[in-house]
Amino acid sequence: MKNNLFSLQLGAFLLAGILATSCNSGGPPTAENIDDTPTSGVLKVAVDATFEPIVKSHVDTFQQLYQYAKIQPQYVPESDAMEALLNNKVRVAIISRELTTEEKTHFERLKLFPRTTHVAIDALAIIVNPANADSLLTMSQLRDIFTGKATQWQQISRSSKLGDITVVFDSNNSSTSRYVRDSVTHGAELTKKAFASKSNPALLDYVATHTNAIGVIGVNWISDRDDASVQSFLRRVRVAGISTAAAPKSTEDYVQPYQAYLALKTYPLRRNVYVISREARAGLGTGFASFVAGTKGQLIILKSGLMPAVGQTRIVTTKPN
Repeated sequence: MKNNLFSLQLGAFLLAGILATSCNSGGPPTAENIDDTPTSGVLKVAVDATFEPIVKSHVDTFQQLYQYAKIQPQYVPESDAMEALLNNKVRVAIISRELTTEEKTHFERLKLFPRTTHVAIDALAIIVNPANADSLLTMSQLRDIFTGKATQWQQISRSSKLGDITVVFDSNNSSTSRYVRDSVTHGAELTKKAFASKSNPALLDYVATHTNAIGVIGVNWISDRDDASVQSFLRRVRVAGISTAAAPKSTEDYVQPYQAYLALKTYPLRRNVYVISREARAGLGTGFASFVAGTKGQLIILKSGLMPAVGQTRIVTTKPN
């Protein structure tokens, strides 16, 4: 009798709790009204726009696995992504660099110690119009192009008839232009003839329709050969091979941003991808970062044509008979 009474009291208590939760949340559980945990809640993420394709794949897969998680990515220039993270407009940022000393000091003042997770090795692809015969370029030639020392395609190849060189980046204050200044021009100012196309698809379209253009784009926009949009892009532009040699002896000295060359570190325009979380506890930001760095997330990166930060990659070298 006592057991029956206890069961009735317990049932009434649980029912009251369920009713109270429903009243407070305004309905059944959703990502918006459930507690923030590593697999539930709502998370705003500021993403360097050059990583949009790969991050979309991670967001879609994560939300399929965890129905009460809602990831809201904001694809913006790198500087805007970091500003949003610093000002607490987002809890997570995905960019191609680690925190600077000044940024670390900012968080220390707030008694916060962000976690930086290396998740992938990316690259910058140099693309030209299919009508451009100059699709093999040295790092020295790229430096001349990006600094404005070379303003005509004839300065790159005497037989070229294309005229003025037009340099195109994805946006102002983008990570690609920063990388070029840091690693290609070595601090020298970019040519005044360079301009921003406002988006990566717009950049691809511009290069595809202007024979004298040369563009810089994150390789994940053109690396997943199983993606129909990537196949479409690759039919309209040509990916340049890059050589670090001052005087390349053959076409074998030039490499394109394929996954194997990222793994072997022979493609020169490589960069890392980081997930930076400012969460002070294990919330959805921590869960999403762990997913991207975990087995499933790293397999997504591998399939995309980038190099995962963790895991084994098998490289097979074949020789002609």
